[in-house]
Formats: sequence, C-alpha cells, structure tokens
Amino acid sequence: MTPDKAHAVPASGRFPSAPRGAGGGTGLRIIPGYLDRAAQERLLAAVREIFATAPLYAPRMPKSGRPLSVRMTNCGTLGWITDIAGYRYEPCHPETGAPWPPIPPQVLEIWRELAGYPHPPEACLINFYGPNARMGLHQDRDEEDMAAPVVSLSLGDSCVFRIGGTRRNDPTRTLRLASGDAVVLGGEARLAFHGVDRIIPGTPILLPEGGRINLTLRRVKRPPM
Repeated sequence: MTPDKAHAVPASGRFPSAPRGAGGGTGLRIIPGYLDRAAQERLLAAVREIFATAPLYAPRMPKSGRPLSVRMTNCGTLGWITDIAGYRYEPCHPETGAPWPPIPPQVLEIWRELAGYPHPPEACLINFYGPNARMGLHQDRDEEDMAAPVVSLSLGDSCVFRIGGTRRNDPTRTLRLASGDAVVLGGEARLAFHGVDRIIPGTPILLPEGGRINLTLRRVKRPPM
C-alpha cells in the first residue's frame, strides 16, 4: 500500500530529532504503509474472528462510570479493561466471562519483527473508533514491564494522532495515521502521552461499515529471571 501523502513524517518513517520530551522523543518509530492491502485484509479477517468470540463492548471511565467513545475488546492471555473499579488487566472478557482468544499468528509475527524485544506480548487491545470517537491524551502505564515497547497497528479510516512527551503539559505534534501504518513506542517514548484527536471517514474503504480499528500489543508482566 502506498503511504498516505498527508503523513507528517519523512520517508524514513522516523520523526526528525526533537527536544527532549517533545513529540514522542527517542524510541518513537512511525512506519507508514507497513501492511500492504493483502496483509490488511488478512489482519481484518483475523480481527473479525476475535470479535465473534470476544465481542466489542462499551468500556467506562473509573469512578465516574462515563462511557468511552470507543468500543473495545482484547486477545491474548490478558486483556486491558477499564470500568468503575479502575484500569487493569484481566484474563477474561468482562461481559461474557470467557477467556480472551489467542493473539493471531500474523500479529505475533509483527511483534517479532517490530518490537526488538525477546519475549512475546501478553495482551492485544483492540479499539474500534466510529466516526465521532476520539481518545484523549494518555500514557500506557498499567504494565509491569516498561522495557517492552507498545506496538500499534491501524486498519480502516485514517485518524489524526497526537503525541507529546512524558509530562502531560509537554509540547505535542500531530500526524495522520492511515490504514496499514504501524507505530512503535519504546525507549524514552514508551511513556509518551498520546491520543487520537479525530477520525477522517472514508480513507480508505477497508471497512465497508466505516470506522477505524487500532490494535496495540503490550507485554504486561516482567519475564521470569
């Protein structure tokens, strides 16, 4: 797949150097067009199988119980959830009570290729963004093992992705993530604040129903010594 011309990154797939703490920092990798159309379609078929076993559900914010604008599910031995009791990882779907389905082989191969980390992921969070969904700036910090990166894959509509530094008030930058793009948050960027400002409908038509699917692979527990 040809990378989206609107990507605010050079052909190398990396951001230019930035001041410490700004725009992601060292360890951020953006890989436009990492998945070609055939690979996207295979991944989408695998994701739909996951949805059949572990259906998308409406997560809620801790304390307030306010619903998020995205729907989500997981695959792997652990799944990230949020509800009135807080953010955490659990081995079972919060609505069906069934264990999460396994991470597909294609997704594990992507982790091996991009993560640069010797242990497999334990969780793959899958978020579905409708046309009005967004995700506020946040850190992925509910994992024990911060040495492992977070690997993100995009399918469907493009989005405006925002990333900053490790403090909430650090400067941020935005770029457009398209279907097939990959993002790796490692090193200094592992705890960078990031989020999705908005969805850009119809870009391209991978999902007939529209929307964006985002998969984020995480290692949760520290590997045994």
